[in-house]
Amino acid sequence: MGPVPQKSGPLAGLTVVEMAGLGPVPLAALMLSEMGAEVLRIERTDAGRPFLSLPPEYDLDRHGRIILKADLKRPEGRALMLRLLGKADILIEGFRPGVMERLGLGPAEAAAANPGLVYGRMTGFGQDGPLAGRAGHDITYLALSGALHAIGPQDKPLPPLNLVADYGGGTMMLVGGVLAALVERGRTGKGQVVDAAMVEGAAMLSAPLYAYMAAGLWQDARGVNLLDGGAPFYDTYETADRRHVAVGCLEPQFFAEFAHLLPLDERFVPGQYDRGLWQDMRTAIAGRFLLKTRDEWTATFADSDACVAPVLSLAEAKDHPHNRARRTFAKAGTLERPAPAPRFSRTPSAIAGPPGDGREPLAAALARFGLTVKETEGLVSSGILVQ
Repeated sequence: MGPVPQKSGPLAGLTVVEMAGLGPVPLAALMLSEMGAEVLRIERTDAGRPFLSLPPEYDLDRHGRIILKADLKRPEGRALMLRLLGKADILIEGFRPGVMERLGLGPAEAAAANPGLVYGRMTGFGQDGPLAGRAGHDITYLALSGALHAIGPQDKPLPPLNLVADYGGGTMMLVGGVLAALVERGRTGKGQVVDAAMVEGAAMLSAPLYAYMAAGLWQDARGVNLLDGGAPFYDTYETADRRHVAVGCLEPQFFAEFAHLLPLDERFVPGQYDRGLWQDMRTAIAGRFLLKTRDEWTATFADSDACVAPVLSLAEAKDHPHNRARRTFAKAGTLERPAPAPRFSRTPSAIAGPPGDGREPLAAALARFGLTVKETEGLVSSGILVQ
């Protein structure tokens, strides 16, 4: 049997071992897979169904991977894992601190098997510190980073889905970290541990706000600043059909165009940044937007730089003309989902689909790590791997 066919993309030829979990680590694995890496997802043989269980065609946590169900509690399972890590480029895991060490697969054992391995670790609080062993979710980490305090209306913080800490401070920091470690490995030949903590990632995303606050340009409160809904020219407004438009004309020239097309009283144009006018300005803007539907306003501002956009639903976004022209969404079987990002000019990413469920992909994947078909069959028959 031949080796696994090499994928396209800038990471083609690299191998990632993903320890199965939920949230930011699987999204990181999906991104690395769609950039061309061969991803092996290691799942427990006795793992139950996750609390968010999806049909295979919609389960992005498993798309683009070879799935290995391995019994890591048996010595043979640990030996198999060290053999895989011995030829892998990247490991990513999202367990609580100490879990991989208890399995005998911590950084020390992995480095002994492969000194060039980049060992990516994702947690909420990091590998050490007083909260390292505690459970949490995006809203927890966002709260402790300070960012949640700045998001939402004045009366209460509002969690922005789980996009900021989990996927922004988590997935993106993990992907950036392991890729940076790969670049460094290219110079030194040595791997290293990447400790990605979602609290720290969310805090890093907030770095400009801390700079604005230090400079006296940002108040440590919600709904009173330039980018948090405090400014009437950076907010959302209800329209006649009870839908919404987003207004973001920060620059004076864009605001002037917005005021002309709405239209808005001319006195507001030179006074855009006069906070004393903001309440009257907001009232005037809100009143105007209630006179037409969202789509009518979209047509009014369509050919302008007034920075006005319709607030589209998740279903609507797929059919917006610009998103269609750019192929921002793509089909993976019956699933239409965001296309891989970012884009590469010479080595384009490829959208991933559900994993194969036959024995041949498993044997071919393990052949890449030096295992023969007979060895793979032996692991399956002994229960170390579940086909």
